[in-house]
Amino acid sequence: MDVDVDHHINAASRTVGARTLEAGEARVVTISRTYNEPIEDVWDALTNIERIPRWFLPITGELHLGGHFQLEGNAGGVVERCEPPRAFDATWEFAGVSWIEARLAEEGDATRFTLTHIAKVDDETWDQFGPAATGIGWDGAVLGLSLHLATGAANDPAEAMAWSMTEQGIGFNRQSGERWHKADVAAGNDPKVARERADRATTAYTDFGEASEISRRRRPGCAG
Repeated sequence: MDVDVDHHINAASRTVGARTLEAGEARVVTISRTYNEPIEDVWDALTNIERIPRWFLPITGELHLGGHFQLEGNAGGVVERCEPPRAFDATWEFAGVSWIEARLAEEGDATRFTLTHIAKVDDETWDQFGPAATGIGWDGAVLGLSLHLATGAANDPAEAMAWSMTEQGIGFNRQSGERWHKADVAAGNDPKVARERADRATTAYTDFGEASEISRRRRPGCAG
């Protein structure tokens, strides 16, 4: 598996923010990327339960409004919005409940995909790992989608896991962590604090000798 790491890192944009929910303030991470494929194809890749395992994880359930789904070894949830081919929202239930919002928009013959993850995170956890804790995982998922859309082929999970432990895969996660650090600072957060928590999150993804909470839960391609 050979990946142009610089190209895929540079192709995505990332932002960090906040949102007020009924339950209080939530942390928000957003990743966005444009694909050359038409909007209908990108929508199908994101919402077709037969196709999702080709780039992400095995999944069971039903992806219609009110439907329940479960990703193997990762999050489950309930579909709260489904408006083909532009909007899909769901709960993201894994060690707590958070929410995801997927948006598609046409840009000429291309398609802009934007994924937003909204989570109530306690201050201690946020201060320890920051946005890179989930952001690096979503970068891995977006990479898997990118490779699938470019070729139509199914990604091999075992090959992807092996790649994540190579110099190239570790470099991808380090560059992702650096971009989430920059997004954290751009959101107005203290640069020193942002630096420290991005480094801790990146280490959790790249130090395979550490059985950390993030490294157990959030290998590349397993955003949750």
